Amino acid sequence: MSADNLQVETQINVVNADGSPDKERRYTVFVQSGRKSLVLMLSPAEKGQKVLMLGDDFWLLMPDSQRPLRITPMQKLLGDASTGDIATMSWSDDYSGQLVGEERCETAANTPPVPCLHLSLNASRKGVTYQRIELWLGKNRFEPLKADLYVLSDKLAKQARFVLDKPNAPTMVTEMVLSDQISNHKTTHVRYVSRKERQVPAEWLNPMFLARNPALD
Repeated sequence: MSADNLQVETQINVVNADGSPDKERRYTVFVQSGRKSLVLMLSPAEKGQKVLMLGDDFWLLMPDSQRPLRITPMQKLLGDASTGDIATMSWSDDYSGQLVGEERCETAANTPPVPCLHLSLNASRKGVTYQRIELWLGKNRFEPLKADLYVLSDKLAKQARFVLDKPNAPTMVTEMVLSDQISNHKTTHVRYVSRKERQVPAEWLNPMFLARNPALD
């Protein structure tokens, strides 16, 4: 997060276990202060659908329905990317963390281990995507490198790896790579194509207003 209110153009690509491409989707995500987000689905298969997050509450809005549908942050969007993965771009408000210790960790295949700080994050509110996150940061610059994501049953659901804009002097995460640990073993690439500061009108964050399927410009 480079500002409290952002418009983030997001692209998701799913890759099969053999490396072949599976699906691709595009989203515009308005991440607003106070744990509020609006996701606009842009790809033809989902055109007109929206997801609204207000604190712990999530709604799915369909273009042919005037009733907002309650969903959970674990609701799948595409591949291993859930609603919460796309709508939430900061863990600092949702989790309390403690330092486990210093470790050497591998961040990618065929790369030497680097000095890391291992943090354990536990959910501090109900409406979060994961109950627990084990997070590894680079020791020198505190950049996120990888994370293990656990659901309510304390089962490891996904592993995340973070791609940074400038490896030698990182300023932001440009991509999150999610690996399924339960079923299909596909890889989901969540790429933040562009971001800019933008505060949306208050009515855009009202599920009943969005249910009327207004044009959002």
